[in-house]
Amino acid sequence: MTMKPTSEDICPSIDARNEYGPPLDFSFKSLTSFTDVQDENPREGKKKVKKTGEGKICTTAIKFNNNTLTDLNGLSDIIANMLFQPEVLSSVDLSFNDISKIGMEICSYPSIKFLYLHGNGIYQVQEVDKLTSLTNLQDLTLHGNPIVEEGGYRQYVLSKLPGLKNLDFSVVTKADRNDAITWGKMYGKRRRGKKKKSQEDG
Repeated sequence: MTMKPTSEDICPSIDARNEYGPPLDFSFKSLTSFTDVQDENPREGKKKVKKTGEGKICTTAIKFNNNTLTDLNGLSDIIANMLFQPEVLSSVDLSFNDISKIGMEICSYPSIKFLYLHGNGIYQVQEVDKLTSLTNLQDLTLHGNPIVEEGGYRQYVLSKLPGLKNLDFSVVTKADRNDAITWGKMYGKRRRGKKKKSQEDG
């Protein structure tokens, strides 16, 4: 006999933020691509996942950390298929994977405030440019990627994303913002020229 979900498990029409359930957690699932997600069940936490009557997950956060994902291809399909209101997605954890480039699919969710990309293989700092359309982004992590070894890394990121409040779990100070503005004026054009040249060479 199939048990019907209770009212506590169902979120019909959500307006209040507190009606959303815990993050949808696919961490430590040995995922190599987002197509693998459809064959996996999310991790169970202390709080029960909330669903609509159609089986959509009611959450504003999703976790794919500690897998072996190499790119973001298919991310949009998974989010569209699983989440009740993808447009309110505010937190995405992609840390500790093998991602080398920031796919544009992440930019389809303008409500994102928290984006965790630390512990990946992003090697071109210009990949950060793709995130400029995420105007609500407040907290970004990129430490543990090759780009942090580049001179002026922090200034570059903050010059491109002036709305950040935290970068690599470190509060962005007024001095940081001033340094980023100064750095952008001194080196911004040079960086853009370097990027254009590398694209031509490729």
